[in-house]
Amino acid sequence: ALETLKMFEKKDSRVKSAAATNLSFLYYLGNELEQATNYADLAINSDRYNPAALTNKGNTVFANGDYEKAAEFYKEALRNDSLCTEALYNLGLAYKQLNRIEEALDCFLKLHAILPNSAQVLYQIASIYEIMEDPNQATDWLLQLISVVPTDPHVLSKLGKLYDNDGDKSQAFHYYSESYRYFPSNIEVIEWLGAYYID
Repeated sequence: ALETLKMFEKKDSRVKSAAATNLSFLYYLGNELEQATNYADLAINSDRYNPAALTNKGNTVFANGDYEKAAEFYKEALRNDSLCTEALYNLGLAYKQLNRIEEALDCFLKLHAILPNSAQVLYQIASIYEIMEDPNQATDWLLQLISVVPTDPHVLSKLGKLYDNDGDKSQAFHYYSESYRYFPSNIEVIEWLGAYYID
């Protein structure tokens, strides 16, 4: 894939930008951040209004820990294409890292309107409500999430924990048991179930 895309580097700016965008993403996936950054810059220089190139550039900056600057690239990508879901999702993650929780929630709720069955989006919304110490909302979003991915042991154990914190032992037992059924090696779940049986 890398070799094929490199053949397009010498073409006109639109094609060059598209090839560089894809190369940047491939290098990013391979955790070669320096190369990913170089190709993201090349893609942006070839076409300043390419939302995918701006998102890739934001990703490389995000990976280096500069969440504020990453957010700027994601916002610019969204100005060029308001339906760029990758930029919106990553902007939410950047805001979450910056502890701008309300803004992060706003991003993920907008995304939920576009992608109502996205497991990642549902998880992020639940996670933010947990950070905001709103267990009822977190539980509601996790219940929506398990309707999309019913066999995720991590989500099931999270639901068990939320119900346990709420004092609902029977629901907690149900979700911890389901989590154990799909992944019987989680020590926290085993400990909770062991303590439950002792009680």
